[in-house]
Amino acid sequence: MADTLIAVADLKLLDREALEALLIAEREKRIHSDSEIGHLKLVIAKLQRMIFGTKSEKVTHEIEQLELKLEELESHESERIAARPASHPTSRAKSTRRTLPEHLPREVHTHLPAEEACPDCGGALHKLGEDVSEILERVPATYKVIRHVRVKMACTRCDVIVQAPAPSRPIERGIAGPALLAHVLVSKFSDHLPLYRQSEIFAREGIELDRSTLADWVGHASHLLAPLVEATRRHVLAASKIHADDTPIPVLAPGTGKTKTARLWTYVRDDRPAGLDTPPAVWFAYTPDRKGEHPRQHLSSFTGTLQADGYAGFHHLYEGGKIHEAACWAHVRRKFYDIQVATNSVIATEAVDRIGALYEIEREIRGKPSAIRCEARQARARPLVSQLHDWLNTMLTRLSRKSDTAMAIRYALARWRALSRYLDDGSIEIDNSAAERALRAVALGRKNYLFCGSDAGGQAAAAIYSLIGTAKLNGIDPERYLQHVLESIADLPITRIHEMLPWNFATPQINLA
Repeated sequence: MADTLIAVADLKLLDREALEALLIAEREKRIHSDSEIGHLKLVIAKLQRMIFGTKSEKVTHEIEQLELKLEELESHESERIAARPASHPTSRAKSTRRTLPEHLPREVHTHLPAEEACPDCGGALHKLGEDVSEILERVPATYKVIRHVRVKMACTRCDVIVQAPAPSRPIERGIAGPALLAHVLVSKFSDHLPLYRQSEIFAREGIELDRSTLADWVGHASHLLAPLVEATRRHVLAASKIHADDTPIPVLAPGTGKTKTARLWTYVRDDRPAGLDTPPAVWFAYTPDRKGEHPRQHLSSFTGTLQADGYAGFHHLYEGGKIHEAACWAHVRRKFYDIQVATNSVIATEAVDRIGALYEIEREIRGKPSAIRCEARQARARPLVSQLHDWLNTMLTRLSRKSDTAMAIRYALARWRALSRYLDDGSIEIDNSAAERALRAVALGRKNYLFCGSDAGGQAAAAIYSLIGTAKLNGIDPERYLQHVLESIADLPITRIHEMLPWNFATPQINLA
């Protein structure tokens, strides 16, 4: 209290200019303190989302919990109804049964009545009709050994011996058939089952396949499929617009027992939102680090528009004019959304709403031809973007430069030209979601694998991710596709490798949406 009284008494001795300077200094301290508090709240909120589920993963987690609760309630209700006497009336509405798939094989069990004659008069019985019902049953996975017997034939006159050539195998002198090998690959890279878990599953079914054997199969398959991955890469980079992103992947460092952080890069070609029927595809590339020289090497032959985030390693790609940058509105929105969740900021909330209006327009024109999309964007989105630009500049003057909201605004304004590029080109998307979707499989697998064993393992993962991801983009079951490829790729001339691309897969397509 004494210090406060002295401080108040000292203020009386100051002139007007000194008082104004003191007030300005105190105001700056308060602004800095408020900014630091807001920043800490934002960091804490982000860390909490990292613990309990980040971004959409948190929503996914909540949905999973609600679905689990719903399953338990429905199971309990069914148990309660099943416990009632058969004659007990029930008010539960009769469920609508889904038609069982027509492609499944049918096994007919015909049930004849016990009576061979009329129970009343003993007369002959004649078929009047029939009631048919179906149930879905599971046949456990079965394995078989295919024994190839090559008969030797000899000429008794001239000692000539003839024999059929040995049939090719996916892995030379290997015991894995195409279907089994495809199952191992899809289980690891699509269903996220590490090889040691697959080994345990095989053991339960009476088949001893240790983890090292399965790992050997993965490596051989990656080598065998390399020409097909290269064909996929060429198809992706032949586009006039691609999406790019990267994600960290832990890799065991040789001789240290520790892991290093490598990267998986994804490049996606998908023109379906612009009404084109060009087959979509994704190409993954592995690198031991995140140096900017890697995307420069990956995209050395590419000319067109690159949709990507603000990673500094991409910036040098735009210098020569061969590649044009299209920035991602989702990244801009995410920065404001994080602030909105953490602080309930009015400015952040309005920014999210304004960006949401742009996405509403995109939802309406998705899948329409490029010219129609461009026309709609010019007429409806461009005025909103212009108004948003002016509003952000105005808000920036009212905020402390060190505040998180001001940083989010400067992030957007620094990329405004690249953010606005989609307005003038109907083939460009509003964001880079196509690349982020492609990386989800890697993120899910990373939680199960913990790390890759080596750089070679990372390269194998990139190869298989490329083919599985491309198959899914084309609505094809990746396991059936890989089985088809592994059955014949060893005997296919390299000049015909394009025939093995997923969109040329001859069997019926399956909707994986």
